[in-house]
Amino acid sequence: MTKPTIAIVGRPNVGKSTIFNRIVGERISIVEDVEGVTRDRIYSSANWLSYDFNVIDTGGIQIGDEPFLEQIRLQAEIAIEEADVIIFLTNGREGVTDADEHVAKILYKTKKPVVLAVNKIDNPEMREMIYDFYSLGFGEPYPISGSHGLGLGDLLDQVAANFPETEEEKVEDDVIRFSLIGRPNVGKSSLVNALLGEERVIVSDVAGTTRDAIDTPYIYEGQKYKIIDTAGMRKKGKVYETTEKYSVLRALKAIDRSDVVLIVLNGEEGIREQDKRIAGYAEEAGKGVLIVVNKWDAVEKDTKTMNEFTAKIRDQFQFLDYAPIIFVSAKTKQRVFGLFDQIKMISENHALRIQSSVLNEIIEDAVARNPAPTDKGRRLRIYYTTQVSVKPPTFVIFVNDPELMHFSYERFLQNRLRESFGFEGTPLRLITRARA
Repeated sequence: MTKPTIAIVGRPNVGKSTIFNRIVGERISIVEDVEGVTRDRIYSSANWLSYDFNVIDTGGIQIGDEPFLEQIRLQAEIAIEEADVIIFLTNGREGVTDADEHVAKILYKTKKPVVLAVNKIDNPEMREMIYDFYSLGFGEPYPISGSHGLGLGDLLDQVAANFPETEEEKVEDDVIRFSLIGRPNVGKSSLVNALLGEERVIVSDVAGTTRDAIDTPYIYEGQKYKIIDTAGMRKKGKVYETTEKYSVLRALKAIDRSDVVLIVLNGEEGIREQDKRIAGYAEEAGKGVLIVVNKWDAVEKDTKTMNEFTAKIRDQFQFLDYAPIIFVSAKTKQRVFGLFDQIKMISENHALRIQSSVLNEIIEDAVARNPAPTDKGRRLRIYYTTQVSVKPPTFVIFVNDPELMHFSYERFLQNRLRESFGFEGTPLRLITRARA
């Protein structure tokens, strides 16, 4: 099921990023502790009560013709285009400004529901400051405080009440769903065409030609697949052409619906910072991952070139050390059909379930060979391990004190599981809990 999307829209300095952090649990503003992960901070997932949804933090909208302001305006318009519900954020301490009215005029053009929020109302005595905001024409203003977290519950209740009704997407158990994600012009559409053997997706050298996700069913050697080709993902703040009308959210929605995600790199251009951001989304979503280096035919190479490029990928994508790497050419179809074997293998590992007795034997053996280090005279004791879910494989480890589970020792246990059961191409999730 595709999650609904909220866009937080408003002029600069009204507290959009603070509200964004509050809604997603503030974890987005904390530096990741996984080496090599660089994420674009304006998109994230969140939940409220029984609702899961995506959140977009726009760069603000301002009156003016300066290039920077134009970029912000376009970014906000794309967020509005992608959103199911819009939070129009204002600053209660400053009252209604000309810039607020400018934002309101843009929002009048959308048919999406708009919930008006007045930020920086830090105590009940300040509530009378919200009445001027009725003049913006979006009904009842909701007083909130981003710095104190006040009023967010009522705001999110109203937002959730405006979510569109969604039908559960029918997922066939025997179909492997995979998507291709990457920067514009890395050759995603060309790869789809090479896989299908027909021109099903428009191919162009102009970045951003593909504007939406396209699902294509396909059977290869008896296995059913569904290919989701996504629009290229752009850098934050880059001016979007008016005709494109797409954003990272389209790719994130495709990732949500995939079992396996193909991170497509351009062999000619090498690795870019945006590639790492894109890969970070797939890893965070817990999807199976295959790294695909396209346009390999155009690379001048010798006997060391492939190994050197592989080493660069492993260095830059340390958080995806479990992901296989394949070098292909959509143009010549070199190794293209080898993608299906890799995707099938990753899908099987992504859904792999280990019997508890076997699992505990492996963990016990790992602990016996390499006992956990002591911390202030106390040593971690592992009592029992069980697998609680798949896609990705997720394990709960019952211990004497979860605080004693150091990141490095958790990594050691993950590696031991991979040595024993493979799990190539899929992330693993380990959850440590105190034994009741």
